[in-house]
This record gives sequence, C-alpha cells and structure tokens, in this order.
Amino acid sequence: MTSLLDAAEQLSREELAVLQLERLRATLRHAYDNVGHYRLAFDRAGLRPEDCRSLADLARFPFTVKADLRDNYPFGMFAVDQSEVRRVHASSGTTGRPTVVGYTQRDLDTWADVVARSIRAAGGRPGHKVHVAYGYGLFTGGLGAHYGAERLGCTVIPASGGMTARQVQLIQDFRPEIIMVTPSYMLTLLDEFERQGVDPRTTSLQVGIFGAEPWTEEMRREIEERFAIDAVDIYGLSEVMGPGVAQECVETKDGLHIWEDHFYPEVVDPFTGEVLPDGAEGELVFTSLTKEAMPVIRYRTRDLTRLLPGTARVFRRMEKITGRSDDMVILRGVNLFPTQIEEIVLRTPGVAPHFQLRLTREGRMDALTVRAEARADATSAQRADAVRAIATAVKDGVGVSVAVEVVDPETLERSVGKIKRIVDLRPR
Repeated sequence: MTSLLDAAEQLSREELAVLQLERLRATLRHAYDNVGHYRLAFDRAGLRPEDCRSLADLARFPFTVKADLRDNYPFGMFAVDQSEVRRVHASSGTTGRPTVVGYTQRDLDTWADVVARSIRAAGGRPGHKVHVAYGYGLFTGGLGAHYGAERLGCTVIPASGGMTARQVQLIQDFRPEIIMVTPSYMLTLLDEFERQGVDPRTTSLQVGIFGAEPWTEEMRREIEERFAIDAVDIYGLSEVMGPGVAQECVETKDGLHIWEDHFYPEVVDPFTGEVLPDGAEGELVFTSLTKEAMPVIRYRTRDLTRLLPGTARVFRRMEKITGRSDDMVILRGVNLFPTQIEEIVLRTPGVAPHFQLRLTREGRMDALTVRAEARADATSAQRADAVRAIATAVKDGVGVSVAVEVVDPETLERSVGKIKRIVDLRPR
C-alpha cells in the first residue's frame, strides 16, 4: 500500500501540522498583500497575517462567502497579475453574477496532482481508461477530471455531458475501467443501458467516481448493485479548486479524505460561525494552502458534514455530504433536506431515482410537491401506488405532508448532468 502513496500521504500528523502552518502563514500574507478584499477584511478585524502563530489562530480571521466573490466580479479576488493567469473557470451564475476563479500554471499542476491522487485512491491506476462524463467548459468538473486522469497516466475519453445514447455506445466500444460523472447522470446512463437491452453489469466499468452533488448511501447501493462496480465519492468546489479537494478511498468507502496538505478544513456552527470540534456536525469551511492566483481564506461552502480521523490515509475525513445549509427547506416548521426525499424515492417501486422538489405558497402557507420520474416500464397502477407510498413515507419519516406527482421518464430538466433539486416558485 505504501508504494501507492505520494510523499505527503506518508507524513505523520505532526509533520503535516508543521507543513500546514507554514503554508497557511504564507497564504495569509499572499492574500493580504495582493487582494484588496482581504486587506480590508483583515484590517477591519484588527488582524495581520503574522497574527496567525498556530493553526488554531485561523479561527480569528474573517470568513469569505460567495457574495464576496460576486461583489468582486470578475477578477477582483485574484492575487496575481493577469499575465500569470493561465485559465479561468466560473459558476453558472443562474442566481446572479457567476463566481469566477483563476489558476496559474502552478495551480493547474497542483489541481492535476490532487485529482490524480483522488483517482488513485478510488482504485484507478496508470493505463486505465477513464470515461469523463462531467461537463466541460467553464464548469470545473470535466477539465479537472481530465487533467488529473492524464497526470495519473490514464487514457482519457472526454465524453462530456449529454448525448446519453452515444455515451452508452462509447462505454461499450472503448471499454473504460473508470467513469467520472454526477451520480444522477449515472442513473440516467443506467436507464439508457436497460432501454437498449444491455445488462449494465456486463460492461468493462470497475469504478465510478461520483461528485458535484450530494448523494446518499441508498444511491450508492443502487449504482453498485445494478452496475457491479465500486461507487466512490469525490468532493470539490470551484471556489476552492474544483474536483479533487477530497476523495473517498475504495478500500474503506467510509467518508472522504481531505487532501489537507493543500486545503485546510474547519467545521463551524452555521448560525454562529463558532468553530466546532472534530466529530460535530456543522458547515464545512476551507482555506487554501497552496493556491497562487486566487487564495481563499475561510470560505464557507454551505455544505453540512463533520470531520473524522483518517483511516485509509493520514488526512482527516469528512463525512459524506448529505445536504447544504442553503438547501434546507423549512416547511411548516419542519426542517427537510432533498437527501431525505432521495432515500424515500430510491426505495419506492415504479419510480426512477430522479426527483425534484417544488415549493409554492397556498394562501399564507408554504406547500411542497415532490415530482418523481416513473420508470419506463411502470404501469398506471404502479405510478398511483408510488404516489401514495412517497406521500406516506414523507409524512411518517420527515413529519410533514407533501403533494406527490409521478411524471413521465426524462421529464425533469437536467443541467450539467444534474437535476435541479429545489425549484422555489413562491412569490418574493
């Protein structure tokens, strides 16, 4: 096993802490000296970079939130001259200005290294073929996976998203061992295999590396059983780097090891911002340790998780993301996350694992409709049974009444391989 690990993966916790503090102090200085936003934020807090004398001191520094990135659109958060930026990526900007991130050549090399490490932890090896079905373009998924796979020595099949029937054909013809894709789109591919009369368990695929959206253990079981593969989680977000911030190891499948030599994690109370001890659930916060073009200091991800000791690697693990603080729906006083609905949909006969939550307002009360896609072979009676089963399970398991609609297959709109889970139609 040791021969498969790089030098940083073989550090002791004590050695890692020394490296982290050195890199953290350099990052704080780099951000303060070169990014107006951070200089102003630190000054307002009465702090200078040299006030960070231990890793615990980071908690004194101000948070960065997505609004800060949007307020400094497009390049105000960059810490290097434009001539040193080799690539930019951006979010979709569907809810306002997109968040823009930049990379120097060294940043791109680091990114490729951590994604290569992630693929290796997932079971990938040099010479494997990797089918990349994440979207390419300004979205970080496709190109992040692509260059990481090449860095590991794999052969990349840059399929991107969409054209589902063609993707199935490529998998059969090119015989990749690994697929990197959103879990919801993997289920779309699964439906297409079966529509074409191909047993998904007979493909060459051995490992699926899934990210870009929360997914549950129920979905893992569904994918593993119907594809006969190992399904593992990859985590990242463009503001911090892209895919490859953390990775689940195939030998344990017990949460994602954070590559702590490049990304320093904290978990905080989502309401007070207080740093929580390892093991407590809260909001995940990241500080980059090696980024040049766009360092981020205490970036609030809105993802909910807990930090746990390392198992397969020395690095700490984060529990599988099952929700986001900004995805939580408060319906008539009850807190509800999309992943709770996913668990119910996955165990309901007659419906596919594709669903959407629609929020509306009826008079003074909020109402929620669960829209789930029927399986292609579902009868009218099975659809009606599914409506009753989902409504009952939500009422019994979550404690709130919802409306349920079972719609035709492939009815729900998909974007970059993902279904938008929450559609808020309430008047502003």
